[in-house]
Amino acid sequence: MIALMLAAGIGKRLYGEGETEPPKALLEFEGKTLLERHVDILRACGVEELVMVLGYRHEEIEAEIKRIDAGDFVRTLFNADFHDGPILSFWTARGLLTSGEDIVFMDADVLYPPQLMARLIEAPEPNAFLFDQAIELGEDPVRLCLRAGHVVEFGKMIEGEFDAVGEWPGFMKMSGGIAAKVAAAAGRRIEAGEIDATYEVAMRDVLLDEAAGTFGWTDISDIPWIEIDFPSDLLRARERIIMQVAAVDQGDGDEISETPRRAEGVSGE
Repeated sequence: MIALMLAAGIGKRLYGEGETEPPKALLEFEGKTLLERHVDILRACGVEELVMVLGYRHEEIEAEIKRIDAGDFVRTLFNADFHDGPILSFWTARGLLTSGEDIVFMDADVLYPPQLMARLIEAPEPNAFLFDQAIELGEDPVRLCLRAGHVVEFGKMIEGEFDAVGEWPGFMKMSGGIAAKVAAAAGRRIEAGEIDATYEVAMRDVLLDEAAGTFGWTDISDIPWIEIDFPSDLLRARERIIMQVAAVDQGDGDEISETPRRAEGVSGE
């Protein structure tokens, strides 16, 4: 299994328009960058390789890969159009996505303990989303919607009646066949001129086109994590989430239950 991480973006919502700050993958928590944490976790989970799509200030990430002695584990691709939409970074990795390899897709700007990644990799389904039922309100969270135990909708600001609605943390695993279909869907979107789109639209295209049950889901509502998009996220990560992550990693407290919880019925509005 190979991990695919998109780390080309500027981080405008966190840093503004100045382009003077390092990539978000280099944010540090307790003396370790997010990238170093990702590499340690992926290696511990038995992932064979991490493929990173870089763009903004890519030299700094490449230097960090060298500093943490991960050159034999991390392979980089370059997206020269990193000022455009994330779908172009996803498309940059089309060679990997169409290689037939099983893929763990992940965002670079998420702080989490190893248990989150392990739960995804160990999920019985070959294609699975992570699902957190403690979704925050607003336009930003990507929603994962369930009906009759199946994933039936995916995206931002989705409305409708579902058995459960949760937040997607930006991690999923895909079989080689599904990964190729998502790559093809991204290609069609780009060919149609949607270069400012997110990669989630391509994932949603395949989700809606495939038979019910093709995609599973794994509940991680009992595991602390945070995606760092805004200054308030970074503050929360440093003041609160890092301590929760450390507690789970060390086996302290009862943040992790033996059996993942299943969310009850809610509206997607």
